[in-house]
Amino acid sequence: MKLLLFYNDFAGNGRAKKQKENALELLNQAGHEITLILTLGGQKTSQTVSETSFDSFEGIFAAGGDGTLMEVANGYLQNPAVKKPPLGILPIGTGNAFIRDLGYKTGQFKEVIENINPAKTKWVDAGVAQNGSLPFYFFNIIGIGFTSDVTVTAQKFKWLGNFAYTIGIFYRALNLQTEPTVLEVDGKIMELDTLFVEVSNTRYTSNFLMAPAAVFDDGLLDVTVLKKMNTFQLMKSFPKILTGEHIHLHEVLSIQGKEIKISTKRSKAVSPDGELKGHTPISIGVKHKAIEFFT
Repeated sequence: MKLLLFYNDFAGNGRAKKQKENALELLNQAGHEITLILTLGGQKTSQTVSETSFDSFEGIFAAGGDGTLMEVANGYLQNPAVKKPPLGILPIGTGNAFIRDLGYKTGQFKEVIENINPAKTKWVDAGVAQNGSLPFYFFNIIGIGFTSDVTVTAQKFKWLGNFAYTIGIFYRALNLQTEPTVLEVDGKIMELDTLFVEVSNTRYTSNFLMAPAAVFDDGLLDVTVLKKMNTFQLMKSFPKILTGEHIHLHEVLSIQGKEIKISTKRSKAVSPDGELKGHTPISIGVKHKAIEFFT
């Protein structure tokens, strides 16, 4: 197959650059013809993807983590090509939570390459968020409150992989503070004191099974709210998020919807797909079956 590969050298705290030659060799051995474009990060990546011709390519791949996928996919959706080839992921980043819903794990780019097949694809929803002048797409999760604070901390420890998020959780748990929040889901308005609000398109964020009921092609988003807890309660409950059992806690609210609005008393950072992008208030919707992915 003729593939267009957008590659983030800096993914996984630079591990991706060391793996690049191996990944390219594996793709060549599998019989694929590769056109390689190195990503520039953030909006520059999205712009490059949106302006690159997809003509003659049979697949588009993003090599990196969830942030790289978000950047590439935003450009993919903005690209004016009438017929777009399927999108794929080489999971060489820090988190790679999205790939888990496709049946892979971080680092399994060899397994992904072995299974590239134009007959094995799936249409996946995209979350659509707006907290500024322009909307942006996300594919995994948007976090507000404690979880976005964790992302800020985790970015300093990305060289530790998924464990960076565990460090972030323990660090931020030392100074818990709820935030007066107005949450609107499909017209139903709730006023809550929250530690975090997570809006999920997929089941996982990092290694955490945040939304065990989420399905990424059902046209719905899953909202998980953590209400007031003290540090001891949070740390005691922490292991439950690894298995999804946290949704049964009295302090956790789980709800599904298509149109979500979140506003907070204080402006809070917004974390889509492990990155940081703006602040509350924010409006979130879903684009049903937005992209065809290789599986």
